[in-house]
Amino acid sequence: MRSRVVSAAIAMIALLVLILVPAGGASATTPLNCPPVQSNLSIPNQLESAISLDKVNHTVTLPIYKGDWQGNRVWFVLTDTSSLTEASRLGINWSPKLANALGTAAVQDATLSGQQLSRTSVVHFSGTVDFSGQRVVIPGPTYFPVLPGTHAGPVGDANYSPLFSFGNGVVYNGAQIANDSGVHPKVLSLDKAQREATLRLTEGRYLGREVLYLSTDASDTVVGALENATFAPNLAAAPERGSDFCSQSASEAIIPIVNGQLGVNNPERQGLQSAVAGEGDPLNIIREEPECSDPSNPDVCSALQYSPLWDVTPVAWTQAAIDAGDRVRLNSHQEVEQRFQEGELVNANPTGPEQMDPEIQGLRALGVVVNCPPMFVAP
Repeated sequence: MRSRVVSAAIAMIALLVLILVPAGGASATTPLNCPPVQSNLSIPNQLESAISLDKVNHTVTLPIYKGDWQGNRVWFVLTDTSSLTEASRLGINWSPKLANALGTAAVQDATLSGQQLSRTSVVHFSGTVDFSGQRVVIPGPTYFPVLPGTHAGPVGDANYSPLFSFGNGVVYNGAQIANDSGVHPKVLSLDKAQREATLRLTEGRYLGREVLYLSTDASDTVVGALENATFAPNLAAAPERGSDFCSQSASEAIIPIVNGQLGVNNPERQGLQSAVAGEGDPLNIIREEPECSDPSNPDVCSALQYSPLWDVTPVAWTQAAIDAGDRVRLNSHQEVEQRFQEGELVNANPTGPEQMDPEIQGLRALGVVVNCPPMFVAP
């Protein structure tokens, strides 16, 4: 019976994928290349601009920035930029790969009132978000996959993306969190007078360490509902599913476990089924972090490879692994790759674009992008 349940779950995911995501692989076969940058600047493993970070309750208080859309006030947070100089000046994450999204719908055009982007400037956006919608999550028989009718609450318009540029070759990640239609569901408090907002974070894992990231947008409405984030279809235009090559990709892999162990107090708890059941965060595994000690040395500069745009790459435990008692919490992409090569994990989307990263070889992407910049990575 349990074998049929696992098989049915994977089959339901495959059906969902066929509806939402075109099959096929990534087009590039060039080697991974992350050129170093000669600079004495550095990026820490915690967002410097954060006003406060509560690692126990998983919240962050960030500065908010003023924007405008067709004469209507917009508020947004800044978390990442493709420019190392701007990242250092603003105290945000550096992701040079974001520049690879320029010229696509994933980067909206914007203009700036003010000499430079700051808390006193105004960014005039070409797209915005309708925050008035209500999120709907309809659990399936095993909680996940969820049932049809599941959808995100906030929805971006035809021009919206959290990424924007002033036409100078620099990309900023500035998710909109409030306007006249309402506020983002991750916002716990918003103080416009003090220009700050407190937001709910999501716990994940990176190389056996705790990660706290801010999930704000997704290119698919079902994933947006799971993340309690804005449905931003234009993010799908960011290159490239199945590839994290620095020369052409603007994304990096994130690995959700579909069917980890359940139980609120279970130390091995993990996965999408557990999250939809209301037991806690799914504890997704990210492939890279934004820390950079020395931009001229790729060995100590993860930011050269990092992107806040995560290429969702789900895997599921096999029934044989579950029956053998081998299903445990996984805390790194290396652990996932090992279990995958041993046959204990399988792709939840077996027809998706194959990841070309040799450290997660054989894993296949869902074809969905989520915007989840880390606020903190444990040392």
